[in-house]
Amino acid sequence: MFALVDCNNFYASCERVFRPELNNRPIAILSNNDGCVISRSDETKALGIPMGAPAFKYKNDFKTKGITVFSSNYPLYGDMSRRIMNILSTFTPDMEVYSIDEAFLKFEGYDLYNINQYGCEIRRKITKSTGIPISIGFAHTKTLSKLANKIARKFPEKTNNVYVIDTEEKRIKAIKWAPIESVWGIGRGLSKLLKAKNIKTAYDFTCLSDEWVRKNTSVVGLRLKHELEGKPTLTLEDHTTRKAIATTRSFEEMYTNYDDIKERISTFAASCAEKLRNQQSHCNAIMVMLHTNRHRKDLAQYRKSIIIKTEYPTNSTIDIVNYAIKGVKDIFKENHFYKRAGVIVFDLTPENTKQIALFTSENPRHYQLMKVIDQVNKNIGNHRIKLACQDLERTWKMNQNLLSSRYTTNLSEIITVKA
Repeated sequence: MFALVDCNNFYASCERVFRPELNNRPIAILSNNDGCVISRSDETKALGIPMGAPAFKYKNDFKTKGITVFSSNYPLYGDMSRRIMNILSTFTPDMEVYSIDEAFLKFEGYDLYNINQYGCEIRRKITKSTGIPISIGFAHTKTLSKLANKIARKFPEKTNNVYVIDTEEKRIKAIKWAPIESVWGIGRGLSKLLKAKNIKTAYDFTCLSDEWVRKNTSVVGLRLKHELEGKPTLTLEDHTTRKAIATTRSFEEMYTNYDDIKERISTFAASCAEKLRNQQSHCNAIMVMLHTNRHRKDLAQYRKSIIIKTEYPTNSTIDIVNYAIKGVKDIFKENHFYKRAGVIVFDLTPENTKQIALFTSENPRHYQLMKVIDQVNKNIGNHRIKLACQDLERTWKMNQNLLSSRYTTNLSEIITVKA
């Protein structure tokens, strides 16, 4: 039996834990640099505020509709997520942390347990210990557990936010209820293809032949069909080692000068290199991205990315920054107002099993140098040691004009109780 645990309106719920007067009131959370809405409470959704709504366009709506708006407080959200995941791990050793607010659990040998009661106990423990409301869906496959979670979340009065698909009757009822576009794993393109064939629900999808599904949606679609039929094909995955590492940011202002862009890209690449070393990985490819401000329709628009294959596996800040600079030099265009950029390192391999090239290799002195830099920066903080191509006086600071306190991670901002 699999379970999908999902935190309800996670970012908004984290804010409500320390601001209980906001319970049942509309809340919106903004992205980096207070750009657009990335999370909404149910009350905000009911008021018609769409996901991704640009903050500057909806400023008046926030005010007139009484929506409380917050800047993203990632230290708080990350810490609350860790607390929840630690509690979940006490209920079963088999767990896959799927995202900051979701986790799959696997229960083997729980045949004598009342799964619904067990789910209610998990929910009670999480809510009591953290104040975060959750929904739990149980089923014999991961895909069905995701669907069960949707049902638990959609009908809280009937399910008490816990729903178990444990019979064939419940399975059929659930997949007949689920629109095809809402099924986990059905993307926009596949949804369009299936609707063209008059496939409107998950049940309709399971009525297709295996041959047609394999031919038109690949083996991934076939696995999904089997999952919806109650045949487990997906297992828990280990996400402790990431398959790609990204550092992407919106600028606090628009840049037109190449040197400003180069400095930002260098800093983003250095951040990726540090994250690589933290998980003891090398990268073999680097992507550099550059975007203008898509909300400024009065300005020329430009979006470009480039992939650079490294000559050898590396996690050296020096090498990765040099590759990133080469990439941004190739895609930069004059007379454009840039608002966002990013660096992604991928094709990752373990640090201790790298493929050695015949004619090129990483400078052996880089390993020890990076080790010393990481240790010094860890001890004194704020990335005091940088490359010369980075701004030595600048630390990255986003526009966070509506930021709440870091109640659980910063001693000076801890909540105070007046008695």
